[in-house]
Amino acid sequence: MTADDSFGRLDDDDYPAYTMGRAAAMLGTTQGFLRALGEARLITPLRSDGGHRRYSRYQLRIAARARELVDQGTPIDAACRIIILEDQLEEAQRINAEYRRVAGESSAPSPSA
Repeated sequence: MTADDSFGRLDDDDYPAYTMGRAAAMLGTTQGFLRALGEARLITPLRSDGGHRRYSRYQLRIAARARELVDQGTPIDAACRIIILEDQLEEAQRINAEYRRVAGESSAPSPSA
């Protein structure tokens, strides 16, 4: 990958741009916390060629939500489950909205010629 290719990925939420140390610093947490999220399978960081964990902005948002719940006293396993359920609910709501949109289009009266 060239430098030009890398610059094109800067806006990609899924691009693994952050090292574990940088991610932990950005979140104000420890590297151990990020490892625990990986062990709980909430986030799975990609690995660099050297085997180092790399995190995307999307993964950092998930980790920030987990930290928020843990800071409120929620055990980490429960926080991970809550986040998974929130994500599933959001996806179900998106699908339902799409079904309603499609159903509304198919039941709309056709314009007369």
